[in-house]
Amino acid sequence: MNHNTKIHPEFPLNVAELATLGEGQMAYVKPLQSDDVARLFPQAPKIQPGLQLFALLSASGEPIVLTDSRDAAVANAWAHDLETVSLH
Repeated sequence: MNHNTKIHPEFPLNVAELATLGEGQMAYVKPLQSDDVARLFPQAPKIQPGLQLFALLSASGEPIVLTDSRDAAVANAWAHDLETVSLH
């Protein structure tokens, strides 16, 4: 993350600026059930219901990878030089 970024209260970020904050630098690991995959990854094939999965999402919320292991999601982020943050 760019630690030189300064946010001034008199210049609030608009929605587009907020969506790109951390893009290319940060990714989120989000645990989810296989039942929720179609909503997040509409192009994904049908998956057996009731499985615990992990999604790696870009800073803007775009899906990067879907896996059955948190470690694999984090490894994918590291392989792309992305700092990871977990969502609960």
